[in-house]
Amino acid sequence: MPLLDVEGFGTIDADDGTRLVNAVRATGADIGHRCGGQAKCTTCRVTFSEGEPGPMTRAEYDKLAQTNALGDYRLACQIRVDRPMTVTPLMLAEEMGWDNPGPEPAADVEPEAQWHEREALASEE
Repeated sequence: MPLLDVEGFGTIDADDGTRLVNAVRATGADIGHRCGGQAKCTTCRVTFSEGEPGPMTRAEYDKLAQTNALGDYRLACQIRVDRPMTVTPLMLAEEMGWDNPGPEPAADVEPEAQWHEREALASEE
């Protein structure tokens, strides 16, 4: 079970393959997920201090490219915990003034994940 350290919220043992947005929530962080984890809203954004995965889903790449945010942050709804990670959630419901962080994200990455290396996705454009 990989260790997940969420800055300001603590460290947990996450089940291998757990969706990062759900693992972050398990630490008590009210990370945003306003679209329910569909890679449509970017409210589940995180930065990595350690353990950032190389591959990303097509949905994450497309959304970050569309919003000119590639390289600025990652979308926790599109990442599985598969190694020790240290992350900082960037949009918390309480800090944003939201009543709740959003609809419950599914256990697995949605939409159906198509994993690619960033370089391969960038070369397709």
